[in-house]
Amino acid sequence: VQLQASGGGLVQAGESLRLSCVASGRVFSSSIMAWFRQAPGKEREFVAGIQWSGRRSAYTDSVKGRFTISRDNDKNSVDLEMNGLKPPDTAVYFCAFREGSLILTRPSDYLYWGQGTQVTVSS
Repeated sequence: VQLQASGGGLVQAGESLRLSCVASGRVFSSSIMAWFRQAPGKEREFVAGIQWSGRRSAYTDSVKGRFTISRDNDKNSVDLEMNGLKPPDTAVYFCAFREGSLILTRPSDYLYWGQGTQVTVSS
């Protein structure tokens, strides 16, 4: 499985960004796509995940109500719509893939990773 992430950038607090992760290779409906982020000096943390079927999704508490993860069947991608961005959201964002039906939240649960994309939110 190969993952290609895009969509990062520099925005002001309150603005929006949309990240996209295109998947290629052996991607089945019983798979999970997730977004993680890592700020300087901090551990990589789970942001949101979705079943490849699109039936179920999950979010970390700090982004609930602001971020939306979704599947795009036409592009074979998973997108992360980020609204109401705050300076603490500043990080390198990574998409990740795992086989199975559970949306797990530890980086070690994911075997495949895309390259990171920088998101910077200024105050």
